[in-house]
Parts: sequence; structure tokens; C-alpha cells
Amino acid sequence: MFDLLITGFSIVFVPSTFLFIVGGTIIGVIFGAMPGVSASMAVALALPFAYAMKPIIAIAFLVSVYCASITGGGITAILFKIPGTPSSAPTTFDGYPMAQRGEAGKALGFSLVASAFGGLVAAFAMALISPQLAAVALKFGPSELFAVSFLGLSVLSCLDSDNIVKTLISGCIGLFLATIGMDPMLGIARFTFGSATLLSGIEMIPVMIGLFAVTEVLKQTNKQKKIDVEKDSTSKGGSTSAQLPSFKELWATKWTMIRASVLGTVVGILPGAGATIASFLAYAIEKKVSKHPELLGTGIPDGIVASEAANNGATGGAMVPLLSLGIPGGNAAAIMMTALVIQGVQVGPLLIKQQPEYLASVFASMFVTNIVMVIVSMGIARVFAKILSVPYSILGPVIVMLATIGAYATNNNTGDVVLMVVAGIIGYLFSKLKYNSAALVLGLVLGQMCESNFRRAYTLKNGSITGIFTSPITFVIVFACVIMLVYPFVKPLISKKKAA
Repeated sequence: MFDLLITGFSIVFVPSTFLFIVGGTIIGVIFGAMPGVSASMAVALALPFAYAMKPIIAIAFLVSVYCASITGGGITAILFKIPGTPSSAPTTFDGYPMAQRGEAGKALGFSLVASAFGGLVAAFAMALISPQLAAVALKFGPSELFAVSFLGLSVLSCLDSDNIVKTLISGCIGLFLATIGMDPMLGIARFTFGSATLLSGIEMIPVMIGLFAVTEVLKQTNKQKKIDVEKDSTSKGGSTSAQLPSFKELWATKWTMIRASVLGTVVGILPGAGATIASFLAYAIEKKVSKHPELLGTGIPDGIVASEAANNGATGGAMVPLLSLGIPGGNAAAIMMTALVIQGVQVGPLLIKQQPEYLASVFASMFVTNIVMVIVSMGIARVFAKILSVPYSILGPVIVMLATIGAYATNNNTGDVVLMVVAGIIGYLFSKLKYNSAALVLGLVLGQMCESNFRRAYTLKNGSITGIFTSPITFVIVFACVIMLVYPFVKPLISKKKAA
């Protein structure tokens, strides 16, 4: 183990490699903060640079881009309610309200520290118990993955406990949208209404940009004043900068940070799950176990910490099956695997024995990146935060322009821009009618994974629905999901009975 650590740091701290890691961190944070650029897209954009590098340097560079892009997505999520990456969507729930209260600097500080902590936990888990974690991941077949995605859907009962029915309806709308496009098993078109744009399904990024960014602009258009940052203790000369929280403030969120980091690492290991599911799950669990769940969503550090620690923990988790089994844990990991295979690296069980320096370089580069990105993000956040001093009558159109570019860049398709506009209008109506946009996004994110894994499990069990739940893992997870979904409806009845 110590030999692995020494090997990794000896690779990373070679001046040329270290500079590439720093450069990858800067690129990742900037790409992550740009609306519409997911972590997968950031890695794909950085991929051409990696082809000219040595394999061991290339993987360190791509890992730094991947980790830093997840962190960068939290910057615009907090400042403008525009998740830079899909996994930063839950960060908007508490980060943006804190920014509106003039506590943007504090919110950014909690986001950066939680991101670094989650990434470091995942890096150590990957180095210490990578083979064991990979073996656990192998036990997750279609039925277990369906149970995990269903667990994510049970989060719906936590997003807005005061308006549970409308939240569930919003989630169901998201699930319906996830069925639009090509059938994952039969390959036939569903609910496309003759539109070629809808054949590939409803893209998550344009919908998310519309529901969060465009909706917020529509709500703010009648306000001609600047966003108030004067009350922020970190405000200097009219700008807002990230402020690292005190030890006492961090200590108050220690259990949230630990829970979310471990959960993010575990979810990241599961093929196809990824950082988005990890952040939503962590936020929901925090709302269940928190001593003050009613405050989550109003602008408290716990919500930011849960989301950011989990999505950064998932980055390390995604590398475990990639390096140990040759199975990418997510889209970004699949892109990195492509780069390694092209350069002649054989990922899989033999990699650790025959070429342990690759595992060592990934661990060490993640460790260094999660420290460097705090410094880099503070500088980039300061630049982004200066935009807050611009009157919203000017800032609003700029945000819409950036959102349009982000939506178009997803597939270079004008249909995605139309989708973004429609989603923005729907999001505005949702806010007026007290429906839940986040629930719709969650349903859209998990819908296809939930459906495809259920149908695969159904096929493998020869058409037996009960056979899907014979796996102990599946049964326990689904049983917990049912309790989570039913409890909000039963709780008022229990309270009334006690009162009586």
C-alpha cells in the first residue's frame, strides 16, 4: 500500500506532470462552471490534448479535468442558480438562497471544502480497497441497479414535504419525459410525434438549464436593482469572493460531509449511476437524518455540503471499476478508458499487478487535484462573482445567452435550444403553481436507468415480476424505498392519533 502511495506521488510531483495536473484543474473548473458543459463533455474536450502525452501523464491529466469540472459546476449553481454540471443541481437548493442573502462567499467556501473532502475520501477508498469495492460492484446486476435507481426516485418524498402530492406529480412528469425517444430494449420510436430531434430522447442538460436558469431569469426580470452583496462579510470593493469556513463551522457539518462522501464513493462505483444520482441521494438522506430538515432548501451549509461532497466522491468511485475490472463507472470514465486503450494500456484485473503505476498515478493525481482545485476555484469564483454587481436588466439577457450557447453545444442542435425555452416556460409555470422543478429533473435523470434495468431484470427472470425481488440486496433497497415514499403520508395520521 505504501509502495503504491510513494510511486504515485513520485509520478505526480515530476514538474512536467504536476504542471499538466494544474492545467487540467484550471480547464476543468472553467468548463464545469460553464452552463451546459457536463463533466463528460469537459473530459471529451480535453481528450485531444491527452493523445500527445505519455499514457501515465494522460490519465493524470484527464482525471484532474474530471474532478475539477464537478467542482466548477457548483460555482454558477450558487451564484446564478445555473448548475454548471447536472450533478450540481441539488447545490442550487441551498447555495443560491445563501447568495441571495448576501452569503455567497460563505456558500462557495463550504462548496469547495466539501468538494475537496469528498474527492479525497474517494481517492483513499480507491487506493486502499479498490479490488474489494470492485468485487462488490460485480454483485449488482439489473435488478440491483433498478433498486438503486428506484431509491433515487424515493428522494421525491423529501424534496418538498409540505407539498408532497405536487412533488410526486412533477416526478411522474419527469419519468414520462424519460420514455420519449428510442425504446432501450426494442429500438423503436416512442412519443416522438414525428420529430427527428426527439428520436434521441429528451436531453437532460437543455431541460435542466431551462428549468433553473431561464426560469430564474423570468422570475427576476421585473427587478431592476443589483443583486445585494453588500451584506456579505467577504465583499470587498463591490465583489464577492469565496471564504473558507471556520473550523467551528466545518465541525458542525462533519457528519454530513462524511455521510455524503462515503455515499458518493459507493454510488460512483455502480456502473451507470454517476455523480448526479449521488448528489440527489445524499441531499435526500440528509433531509431524512437532519435535526432541522425544514431548513434544508432555505439556504443552509448542510445542503451544499451534502451535494458537493457526494458528487466529488462519485468521481473517485467511478475510477474503481474502470481500473480494477475494465468497466467504466460513468460516461467520463468511459472516455478516459478509450484514451488509455488507444495508447496500449490494458485496463482490468491485470492492470494492478502488471502496471500498478497507473493506479498509483490516478490516486496521486486525484489527491493533488482536490487540493489544487480549492485554490484555483477561489480565484475563478472571484471573477464569476464580480458579475453579481451588474444590474439584472443586463445580467438576465447575458445569462440567457450563455444558457442558449450551453444548450446548443450539447449536440449542436437548434432543437435543444427550443427544448430549453419550453423547459424555462414550464419551470416558470411550476414555480407559480407550486410544482417542483427539481423533482421533474430527478425523474428525467433516473427514468431511463430505472426502466431499462427493470426490463432487463424482468427478461432475465423469464417474465416473473416477483423474481426480480428475490435478490436480498434488491429486496432490502426496494423495501426501504417504499417506506420512504409512504412515510410522508402516514406521518400526519400518526401525529393526529398521538394528539388525540
